[in-house]
Amino acid sequence: MRKRLNDPEWKRAMRWFYRYLSKYKWKEAVGLILVTVCAVLNVINPKIMGIIVDDVIGDGKGIENRLGILPAAVALMIGCQVVRAVLRLISQWLFETCSQDMLYDMRDGVYRSLLQKDFAFYNRNRTGDLMSRQTGDMMAIRHFVAYVIYTIYENVLLFVIALVMIFSVDWRIGAAMMTVLPISAFVTYLQSKTIKPKFMKIRDRFSSLNAFAQENISGNRVVRAFAKEDFEIEKFDKENAAYRDSELDAAKVWTKYVPIFEVLSSLLTVILMLVGGIMCVKGAMTLGDMVIVNSYLWMLNMPLRMFGWLINDYQRFTTSVVKIYTTISEKPGITNPAIAGNGKKIKGEVEFRDVSYNVEGEPILDHVSFKVKQGETVGILGATGSGKTTIMNLICRFYDVTDGKVLVDGTDVRDMELHTLRNGIGLAMQDVFLFSDTIEGNIAYGDPNCTLEQVKWAAKMADADGFINEMTGGYDTVVGERGIGLSGGQKQRIALARAILKKPAIVILDDTTSAVDMETESQIQKDLKLLENETVFIIAQRISSLKDADKILVVEDGRIVQEGTHEELVKQDGYYRTVYEHQLGNLKAQTA
Repeated sequence: MRKRLNDPEWKRAMRWFYRYLSKYKWKEAVGLILVTVCAVLNVINPKIMGIIVDDVIGDGKGIENRLGILPAAVALMIGCQVVRAVLRLISQWLFETCSQDMLYDMRDGVYRSLLQKDFAFYNRNRTGDLMSRQTGDMMAIRHFVAYVIYTIYENVLLFVIALVMIFSVDWRIGAAMMTVLPISAFVTYLQSKTIKPKFMKIRDRFSSLNAFAQENISGNRVVRAFAKEDFEIEKFDKENAAYRDSELDAAKVWTKYVPIFEVLSSLLTVILMLVGGIMCVKGAMTLGDMVIVNSYLWMLNMPLRMFGWLINDYQRFTTSVVKIYTTISEKPGITNPAIAGNGKKIKGEVEFRDVSYNVEGEPILDHVSFKVKQGETVGILGATGSGKTTIMNLICRFYDVTDGKVLVDGTDVRDMELHTLRNGIGLAMQDVFLFSDTIEGNIAYGDPNCTLEQVKWAAKMADADGFINEMTGGYDTVVGERGIGLSGGQKQRIALARAILKKPAIVILDDTTSAVDMETESQIQKDLKLLENETVFIIAQRISSLKDADKILVVEDGRIVQEGTHEELVKQDGYYRTVYEHQLGNLKAQTA
């Protein structure tokens, strides 16, 4: 416990949590005040019961004269219970609304933080792990705010009030019951120290299970295609068993300590019966005082019984807070510059000036230099893993160069405001992602305020208008998750339309026409020529996609080994000519 309290990461995580909770501190404070009033009202009924036993029942003599106070006493007891019930209802509503409002703010803040992370962050973290931060961990925090806070406070308050009232009745019996406290404190310390690593393991296992399930549900078509259902079920069972075992390990802790608290709470009853009984027999305590102490006994018993459970809930909460904070506190490597540019729309001039890019010491690009004027179309050809897509990622500043500079309109992209840079780029990625939305919504993603006519224009430019109109719902057709229900070529054309729609200064097509037929590709190439002033980068494996470009770059092992037009490159010995011969026939036969 001491190590944890001195842990800077734990302290930062708690401060992060309290920043969200502090917004609702007054609501929490009012709730705690109501809990305090309810706890104090618990004092009244035992006192009345003691008076009834001593002054009304007494030795039975003159009881007729004392019965007159019974109706008032009973009315006061019932009134106290009604007031307590109303105040408890109000306090619980305050805590619940506070927890839900705080959870809304926290989820929103965590989601915003996740959107600010760079590509490297998502390369390191699995989607299922991140989802568990927003689900299971968030619910543990909500439970703490809605229930655990006031329950801990209430139980401590009841325990203190009960001790004070018992001491006020007779200090000797109070001192006897105090003997249980050191034992309770020691057991609480042991449980807290033992349970924390167990809950850390539970959260890790839950994240792993969540990630595994999410990945396999998303990839269920691959699983079925390879008939690997049994294999994946076996792997899932291992993950599931690991999570179950971690929960059982934690359960072993509280099943060990919770009974101890039950014994300690029962021990208080034994102390009362022995010590209090002896004192009553000797006349050192009245029967009414015995009844009062017995009535306060539940206020001591309940906290002792609850300590074990509350420690579990508290450790779940702290573990979840640390997990979430550790995830979002990772600083993205790609951030806005301290002093950004003027924010004007980019024109589309691009220059790579002696650019190198390494990942963990492994070179991906090696001293790459080229310059592209506004409105030019540039083709990029190279083998898989040669660095083609990395060039595009550096233009968008998804990663930062290791050496050299990437310039857009003569400005280093590291000195440009990220929104300005990326808003001026239309990107159709190699791995097409479509949202579970209408076709119109997917195309209009870059400009949600555009008109249907603009959406149709972009679809026609991508040669997608034809197949869209053939669908039952047309542009209102809802596509499945990640574009399920559409062919690869259809998804590529919708992605291309999405990139074109916002009329960016730079259009990047990363192998965007690989899944379409030659006729469709030819039509798309003709339509792209109609773009005005846009700088177009086309990454492709087909010579037919690149041959009309103003400039073609051939990338090999992270270097630009050839540069020129189609006509110039087919006359040179090299990778471009080899690919051309393989795809379009013997070069000599073509030029004869």
